[in-house]
Amino acid sequence: MPALNPTDYYCDIVWLGQVYDPASGIQSTPIDVMTLGFAGPNGEAHGGLTRPSCSRVLSQHPRGTEIRNVRQLSIVSQEELDKIADKIGLRAIDPAWLGASMVVRGIPDFTHVPPSSRLQAENGTTIAIDMQNRPCHLPAKVISAVSKTAAKAFKTAAMGRRGVTAWVERPGALAIGNRMRLHIPDQRAWSENNFGLDALRF
Repeated sequence: MPALNPTDYYCDIVWLGQVYDPASGIQSTPIDVMTLGFAGPNGEAHGGLTRPSCSRVLSQHPRGTEIRNVRQLSIVSQEELDKIADKIGLRAIDPAWLGASMVVRGIPDFTHVPPSSRLQAENGTTIAIDMQNRPCHLPAKVISAVSKTAAKAFKTAAMGRRGVTAWVERPGALAIGNRMRLHIPDQRAWSENNFGLDALRF
């Protein structure tokens, strides 16, 4: 029995980018085609099958511990970028400022799609969503060159709109203009109120 359900929601890839040298900053470089292997986008600084743990998982691992890399890609939605831009008083947000790997258009409330959802292209290339991304201070440093006021407001405005982190489930190539379908896990939402006698058996 399938564990993931295809939905009627599709998105179009409207922008692609890669970070080649993280030492020079968070910004990504726009590209037209992205080649994906199991370790992530070819040539991507955030690629690899494993990575050193960071502040986001300090409750689970000491900083620098080698862990599985489920942050190979950073995906944001055009609709949410537009909302952030409006909140901070800019005409537009350049996804390169955020170090984004991909910008998609067409899925509402994109940042909050269920963890473990998939985005699958028509050629079979499949990306697995790990979890919601969290705003950080690094994009503000880039935005400050455009507007210091907007930079200061960015982190708050981006809360809940920063997109998702993801990893490659099925390698392939993606290009601007490709369409991807959203597949979501076949399970109810978790809640402590749903615990019953079955939970006491573990």
